Order: sequence, then C-alpha cells, then structure tokens
Amino acid sequence: MSETIDILVVDDHPLFRQGVVHSLQMDPAFRVVGETASGEEALAMAQALLPEVVLLDISMPGWNGIVTAEKIAMACPATAIVMLTGSDDKDKLLSALKAGARGYVLKGVSARELAHVVRAAVAGEVYVSPSIAAEMLVSLTQGKAPDPLQELTEREREILALIGQGLTNREIGERIFLSEKTIKHYVTNILQKLQVRSRVEAALLASRHPR
Repeated sequence: MSETIDILVVDDHPLFRQGVVHSLQMDPAFRVVGETASGEEALAMAQALLPEVVLLDISMPGWNGIVTAEKIAMACPATAIVMLTGSDDKDKLLSALKAGARGYVLKGVSARELAHVVRAAVAGEVYVSPSIAAEMLVSLTQGKAPDPLQELTEREREILALIGQGLTNREIGERIFLSEKTIKHYVTNILQKLQVRSRVEAALLASRHPR
C-alpha cells in the first residue's frame, strides 16, 4: 500500500476550508495534517509539518497567497503548492506560478478533480484549471522573458552559480548551510525552469547569460 499524502489547507473562510478538509479526508490516500486561515501561520506549519502539498487561497488578510506561496517555496522546496482560489485573474495566476505554485485551481472544482490535481502536484506536474489555461498560454507567449535565468529566484541563481563551479549537491549544501536533500530539490526546480536535462546544460546556459 502506498504512503498517504500529507496536506496543509490554508483558507480564511472557515466553512469553505472545512469543506475542503472533509472532501480530502474522504480519500484514504490523503491525510490533512493541518489547517489555518493565515499565511504567516501557514509558513510556520509548513516548516514544522513538511506536508507534501499545501492548498492555498490567494485572498487572505495579512500575507496574501502569492506572498505565502513564495515564502513556503523558499523554505520548503520539496512541498508542492496548489492555489485553490475564486480568482480567474491571469495576472494572479502568472504571479502564483512564478512564486512557486504547481497548480492553480478555481474553487468550483469537484472533489474528484481536486484529488487529481493534488496527485499531479506531488508527481511534479503543473496543473491549471482548463477555463483559464488558454488565456494563460497566450500571456506566457506574449510575455516570455528573453533571459530564462530571470525565472529563477535569487537562491536558485546562487545554487546555479555553484553548479557552474563544479560543486556537488553535498558541497553546495555545506557552502550555503542547507541539507543535500534540499539542494537536490532546488536543482530539480532549476532544471525544470531552464528547460534543460542536466546540470551541465544548466551551467552552460548560465555561462551564456551572465548576470
């Protein structure tokens, strides 16, 4: 039997949040390990619980979902972030994906589709609700940055520079005080963002596009 997927649910509307939690708990493959209405609490809980998935609303008091997603993505790169929101604003969608979200799902989603999205996020796939996917693709095509390195966070650029120096994941971790496992997740994200297959290709791309 496969292991359960641990999920943290973050939404400032208690009734909706409870509905999502109940829906997820109906599936034996999922385990809701925490819930909160606050982005600040979400970061602390994500760091303490290390869930595989965080379901995150965009519109919240205090830290909004975009800010929270970016902070969780930096602190817990192994955690998949899925935005579960009522907003079909393509700018918010693009901001969420740039912040590190792997999914963007509208709140009218069925329980079955939500379960599919959670599994896809854990598998490393990116999912966007079909109703806004086409609009997003147009925006991405029009606004594609000429320098792919612009898609990387500062931490990812730092790690990429160390890859370019020939350091292993362990050596990089020792240099910037992170675990080897965490560096491995960062490297995976870097390769995906740069659309390259290996560390060597990533280092070559970085050398052609000096900062």
